[in-house]
Amino acid sequence: MAGRNRMPRYPMNEGSRGFVEGPRPILVHGPGPLPLHPAALEEELVIQREEIHRILSDNRKLMDENVILQRELIAAKDEIHRVGEVIPQLRAEKESQARELIQRGLKLESELRGAEPLKVEVMQLRGEAQKLNALRQDLSSQIQGLKQELTRLQADNKQLPAMKADIDGMRQELMRAREATEFEKKANIELMEQKQAMEKNLLAMAREIERLRAALDGKKRAVGVGGPYGTINGSPDMGYQGGPIGAGYGGAYGAYGLYDMHGPPRH
Repeated sequence: MAGRNRMPRYPMNEGSRGFVEGPRPILVHGPGPLPLHPAALEEELVIQREEIHRILSDNRKLMDENVILQRELIAAKDEIHRVGEVIPQLRAEKESQARELIQRGLKLESELRGAEPLKVEVMQLRGEAQKLNALRQDLSSQIQGLKQELTRLQADNKQLPAMKADIDGMRQELMRAREATEFEKKANIELMEQKQAMEKNLLAMAREIERLRAALDGKKRAVGVGGPYGTINGSPDMGYQGGPIGAGYGGAYGAYGLYDMHGPPRH
């Protein structure tokens, strides 16, 4: 199939190798066409064999497809034949069902004609139904009373969740109070520890200030009252302005520094 409408192959001239497809070229010069090389002939035979194999393969595929189509056609014919046999059976079944329904209708009609004596029993049953209706009304009134009693009990029961909620609220409040108490205890302990640490720091700073003052006084005595370091801020008695603790630790914020405005640090 793939080899249809193909041109014959001829060897190429001008020193190139292989074959080209198309008509044989017309040579203007030379004695005539050269004979084909055996290798070229062998290659041409190989190509023709491959083409034949492809054609045979295509033919086999077509034959296989034809066989498959024939099988499908036979199966379709068998199915049509089977359906043709089933249709009369279905018709017969429908007719038998219709006859059966007609017979049932006739039987029911005869039974209805024979049900005339049952009318008396129906009247008696109606009287009993009226009595039962009166009894039902009596029971309904009793049920209504029971429902009212149940409503009252439910109203009483609705108060139980509120009481339980109050108890739970008091319990939670007690737990919060306990937690607050524990927190305050821990906070007081932390404050005491911080206070003691700060007092130690303040004492150390006071000792350092006293030492610096003593050193400064020693320098004053060594230099003399009229020396360049004899007075501070114009007065010999003002060697160090401010108290030993307040001005030396925290300035205007007091002994705790910035913590006087926001409280001691919490851990």
